[in-house]
Amino acid sequence: MKNQDFTTTILVNKTPKQAFDAINNVRDWWSEEIEGSTDKLNAEFKYHFQDVHRCKMKITELVPNKKVVWLVEENHFSFTKDQNEWVGTKIIFEISKKDGKTEIHFTHQGLVPAYECYKICQDAWTQYIQESLKNLIEIGKGKTNGKEKPQTENERKLSSGKN
Repeated sequence: MKNQDFTTTILVNKTPKQAFDAINNVRDWWSEEIEGSTDKLNAEFKYHFQDVHRCKMKITELVPNKKVVWLVEENHFSFTKDQNEWVGTKIIFEISKKDGKTEIHFTHQGLVPAYECYKICQDAWTQYIQESLKNLIEIGKGKTNGKEKPQTENERKLSSGKN
């Protein structure tokens, strides 16, 4: 059976170290609504966006300039029946050199099309990785969520109750 985990890849004109440092600077590409350390092995951090999405991550792998893995320990979506859709899944960033550039291969292992949240999560991760993280790496400024401020179209709809 074909692997159905969500993946997306970006290529940047920066070093693997610059990519690794940006990935671990979660507040500057995902959200200012992050509590806890995001750059130490076994550290845990929490994310929330209003009451739409809350989760707790544990950093389970941190290989300098090569790999970052987060384990989703807790999750809540206001828009799904099953609150465990992300629990136990892994968010993986693999960094490598390719054609003189740095490639970041992002996988949300366990985020599959059968999940109720899949379409919204796919759209959000795509925007956060392909736009915000890429911009942070390349120009030093991501498109992060401000405090209680939606970034993606789906976040705007969900925060206004238009689902």
